[in-house]
Amino acid sequence: MKVILKADIKGVGKRDEVINASDGYARNFLFPKNLAVEANKENMAKLKAKQESAKYQKNQEKEEAMKIADKLSKILLKIKVKAGENGKIFGGVSSKDIAQELATQYHIEVDKKKMDLKETIKTLGVHNIEIKLFEGVIGKLRIDVISE
Repeated sequence: MKVILKADIKGVGKRDEVINASDGYARNFLFPKNLAVEANKENMAKLKAKQESAKYQKNQEKEEAMKIADKLSKILLKIKVKAGENGKIFGGVSSKDIAQELATQYHIEVDKKKMDLKETIKTLGVHNIEIKLFEGVIGKLRIDVISE
């Protein structure tokens, strides 16, 4: 019997996957626990519509990420920090600081966890960082750390 899974089941399959299950397993375990539905025409049509909707939404998110990546490539973000005479920064510039400055100066919201910053920036000057906006979409941002 073909069934559509409603949840991930270890060793059986993932959510929204159509699998072939034995009649007894489907009727005695999957259906009573509401883990699956029968793969009839109506349920298959619902599944197809759901998958198309998810695909459309994913494409929209990717387009939005590409627009943000394009904006980021044109930006030189200036961050003012307190520094000593030799160009060393007191503390450092973290991904949290970069995300806050990006939001206040350019109104672009970026999650600090998506920034590819190995360690905090501790020197003055221009630094390049990458921001993972979406799978396959990476934005490049230039940051100019200047002394106050």
